[in-house]
Amino acid sequence: MAIDTSDFKNGMHFYLDGDVYTIVEFQHVKPGKGGAFVRTRLKKIKTGQQLEKTFRSGERVEPAFVEKVKMQFLYRQASDLIVMDLDTYEQIPIAEETVGAQAKYLKEDVEIIALTANGETLGYELPNFVELEIVEADPGFKGDTVSGGSTKAAKLESGATINVPFHINVGDIVKVDTRTDSYLERVKK
Repeated sequence: MAIDTSDFKNGMHFYLDGDVYTIVEFQHVKPGKGGAFVRTRLKKIKTGQQLEKTFRSGERVEPAFVEKVKMQFLYRQASDLIVMDLDTYEQIPIAEETVGAQAKYLKEDVEIIALTANGETLGYELPNFVELEIVEADPGFKGDTVSGGSTKAAKLESGATINVPFHINVGDIVKVDTRTDSYLERVKK
């Protein structure tokens, strides 16, 4: 049961050249001359690689039925992350590199989503925002203000290092955007 380009929606999954892709965004284009087409930005689930592809209007693709399985991060063991399937309580080791750069923001008990199709795990989705405690940071000095625009490096409880404003200190809990590695705000204690 192939799907037509007129049925495209953001977040839809389908097979392209044997791999599962998800539609990040799409746009129907009807030029003055020639046939209509659909311009898309796709993300390969396995690698996170982005791709821009143009489909002719009416072109068909094979849908992929991607299941989202809730997992909970338990702990690190060498280069593996130990996660637990929240339905079966089975503990599963996964290689840290399969999770990608966002793995550095994992702390115990964080919920992640495993994306599976046809019994094969294709990738993992981590929360877009996490709240973590600052465990190492240079002290702020008098005169360093909130609106100063300057930043300093700070180490988070998960081991990741990000840039934070000078007024942030050890023990503060900060909200971080895991997609951009950026500090968002200090969370009230």
